[in-house]
This record gives sequence, structure tokens and C-alpha cells, in this order.
Amino acid sequence: VDAASGGFVAPFIQPDLVWDFRVPRVASINTSGHKYGMVYPGLGWVVWREFKDLPKDLIFYVNYLGDQMPTFAINFSRPGNTILAQYYNFLRYGREGYKEIQQQCQDNAMHLSSELEKTGKFDLLSRGDELPVLAFKLKDEITRYSVFDLSEKLRTRGWQVPAYTLPRNLEKTAVLRIVVKQNFSQDMATLLLADILKFIEKLEKENSKPKPPEPMFHHAQ
Repeated sequence: VDAASGGFVAPFIQPDLVWDFRVPRVASINTSGHKYGMVYPGLGWVVWREFKDLPKDLIFYVNYLGDQMPTFAINFSRPGNTILAQYYNFLRYGREGYKEIQQQCQDNAMHLSSELEKTGKFDLLSRGDELPVLAFKLKDEITRYSVFDLSEKLRTRGWQVPAYTLPRNLEKTAVLRIVVKQNFSQDMATLLLADILKFIEKLEKENSKPKPPEPMFHHAQ
């Protein structure tokens, strides 16, 4: 289970969802603290159901203090500041605090997805009602510009809204993705929506004129 986001969301606002080692085929769970754990990038962890589930090719043996020490970390030695920050957040917010924060993230995500759908410009692939993450694409009839064009326009206003194609067998579908975290308020959602609509209008104007016909080949006289 890649619970990089879900591991910090589902336990707090979807307590009845069975997603962890209670599912028989789940052999490992990984999560990262910089998405919804509210620490800066660099912290992540993974747990396996049993030691035998840990792939042997992930284990490195390091000659340390006169013995061979097994490790499966990307780097053998890492700073502990992110771990301390995460531990502090656990103590500060507790279960109720994280529940309130993640519920707010979900509410803001669903508000944004609802407003995006009202524009009639997008098809929603996810609405933020599970994870506070939106994925949406342009309506099929809009072919004069792409989500990559819109993503580039939004970047000029400081918004990082990545655009990418889906995995194999769906690679012809390109989407935009928005991760709604604690610092993304409903006011910010309103500002983002306004910029999206502004750039949609701009892209439509820029691409409204028909392309001039290709010059025909003429034989030299």
C-alpha cells in the first residue's frame, strides 16, 4: 500500500476504512510526513508485515564499528531534525488535532472540486472526498489547448499545479492534480479558481483564430 498521503488522512477522518495490514494482501505500508504530517520534505518511513516480506535486494550490509550492520535506508546516516519535528507534531496535535486538520483539508478540496465542475470546463477524476487530492482534465471537446498549457500559465502566478499523462493504457489522458494541505485555505481555493478561469479565457482567445493554410508548393517558372 502506497499510503504516502492516505496514512495521514484515512486513520483520522475515515476510521472505518480498512486499508492497512487488516487487508490480507498488504505486505508493506509506506508514508511520508511532508504531505499531511506537516513536516518539511525528507521524512518517510515504511513498515513490512513480516521480515520475510522485506526484499533482500533492499538490504545493504555496512561495515560499522567492527561489524556488518544491515540497513535498508537510502542513506546509512541521516539527520534527525525531521523525525523530531514529526514527533513534536504528534504530541502537539494528537489524534483530535490531526482529525480537525485533515477534515478541513478534505472540506476545502471538495469545495474546490465542486467549483471547478460548475465551470463546465473540466471532468473530475477525483473530487477530494477520499484523499484531499483532486485530479481533473479538460472536457473532451476542448482541443485547442492542453492541461500543460494551463499548468504553465498558472506557474506565472506562483501556483504549482502539475500536469501529466496517466500510466500505460491511459497515457492519452492528461490531467491536472491539486494536493490540498493544511496551508491551503478556502480563500486560497477561491483565488486559484479565479486564476484558472482567467487563464482558460486567455487560452481560448489565444487559440480562437484558425491557423492560416499551409503554403502550397509551386514549381519554379
